Amino acid sequence: MINRRSLLGGAAIGGGVLVIGGIAAREFLRGGRSSYISSGSVNPLQIPTLYPGKVEGGVRIFDLNLQRGTSRFLKGVDTPTIGINQPYLGPTLEMYAGDTVRMNVSSELSETATVHWHGFHLPARADGGPHQPIEPGGKWSPSFEVRQRASMFWYHSHALHRSGPQVYQGLAGAIYVRDTESERLDLPNDYGIDDVPLIVQDRAFNRDGSLFYSTSMRNVMMGMTGNTMLVNGTVNPVFEARSNLLRLRLLNGSNARFYRFAFDDGRSFAQVASDGGLLEQPYRTNNVILAPGERTQIVIDLSDGSPVAFLADSIETMGMMGGGGMQNRGMMSGNDRMGDGGDRREGRGDMMDRGMRTNGEGMMNERQRFTVLNIRPAAQRRKAITMPTRLLSLPRVDPTDAVRTRRFVLNMGMGMSMMRAGGFTINGQSMDMQRIDETVKVNTTEIWQIENASMMAHPFHIHDVQFRVLDRNGRAPGPEERGLKDTVTVAPREVVRVILRFEEYTDPDLPYMYHCHILEHEDAGMMGQFVVV
Repeated sequence: MINRRSLLGGAAIGGGVLVIGGIAAREFLRGGRSSYISSGSVNPLQIPTLYPGKVEGGVRIFDLNLQRGTSRFLKGVDTPTIGINQPYLGPTLEMYAGDTVRMNVSSELSETATVHWHGFHLPARADGGPHQPIEPGGKWSPSFEVRQRASMFWYHSHALHRSGPQVYQGLAGAIYVRDTESERLDLPNDYGIDDVPLIVQDRAFNRDGSLFYSTSMRNVMMGMTGNTMLVNGTVNPVFEARSNLLRLRLLNGSNARFYRFAFDDGRSFAQVASDGGLLEQPYRTNNVILAPGERTQIVIDLSDGSPVAFLADSIETMGMMGGGGMQNRGMMSGNDRMGDGGDRREGRGDMMDRGMRTNGEGMMNERQRFTVLNIRPAAQRRKAITMPTRLLSLPRVDPTDAVRTRRFVLNMGMGMSMMRAGGFTINGQSMDMQRIDETVKVNTTEIWQIENASMMAHPFHIHDVQFRVLDRNGRAPGPEERGLKDTVTVAPREVVRVILRFEEYTDPDLPYMYHCHILEHEDAGMMGQFVVV
């Protein structure tokens, strides 16, 4: 059995067997790199433009245009892409808790798209799921009140059966929500200087420089992965740090790949936030795991002035059917770290690697490692501030508040049965736009019990609400998962319980989604719908 705390590290079946520049990924796994990135050259990290919109009549308005463009990720090579107000990705939208916002979204794309505001509590008609399509040449202008705590959220395509390829080509961006409670804390908060968003995406390229995206059986089953890392659309990025404390806001924007992030010298850092906002207190660790769709915020101390590399190891998401010998095993032991120093903790950061070999099912557990960011402290830097020992207070979690428990069983077929309609299911059913799967009453609290009956891990995302993790197989979550969440990983044969409260918005006709955030699984049917009444 593998649980969230003990996902194995390695490239394995999900490590990418695509070709970039004619070099197979297996050569990359042996320690080589593709011809495009073997020169060792680095590029300044692109910082997405901070876009606060314009305020008119008390409404904060964002004008967003979905467009095709050309990007240059690889030296001397043009790549056709999709972006929002730019060729690839979109600006970082900045808004404040309590704002009323209007999103004027227009599309110059040649296919139907949507824009989903991932992590937001809002009316179903403004959610941006498959029920709010934007046709070629069309416009969509939802309005809603920002009811989130301060954090980094994101926006991305949620088009029916097309989320995977559209996000892969660049239809995504970050959102900063701010509030007075978090702004008064002594945390790095100067955008692009000591507070930096990192949108992490693995991609594969064809020989001509175009993005390679395939819906082969393997890529539908495992999700689309690549062997080149893009960070904010930058290959081999370097960042000159001008402060002794650096806040990194991480978004796993990859379609399918899970990562364990750590520094090459093993140094520890403070994890200060999860998907939906700040933790109650900083959590000291030397690594953090993110599934697709998950976010976190960390603060690193650079006062020693030493350059450091921020790395990401692939996480193996396949488990042994029927459970067994994978319990309490992660990626790295004390003798096999990315460097010296740092402290290991129980939970998702307890990285004890017994793998890097076959797992008994004949699956390769060879590690694939990416450099996310080379950080070079500047000669002159802002002095370090004193980190607060407590960040905020969160409402208590009491399971007795729940009026009912709902059960969600995730499953997927094997081989050709997986490729047929109904191969990817929740509670035995694949996504049907005409079927409402669950009906929830407003102003009630529920427990959702998510069970994984398949052989690989799935990140489970619930629209409209931020929830709290109650337990994993009956065990309390680690400190990194005790904050607000909208996406939670459920490992093979694992049962995860989350507690949610549904407030304000009702609509008996327009549903919200819940689904696996491996985008190819979502597109293939591992998604359901609920209404709040």
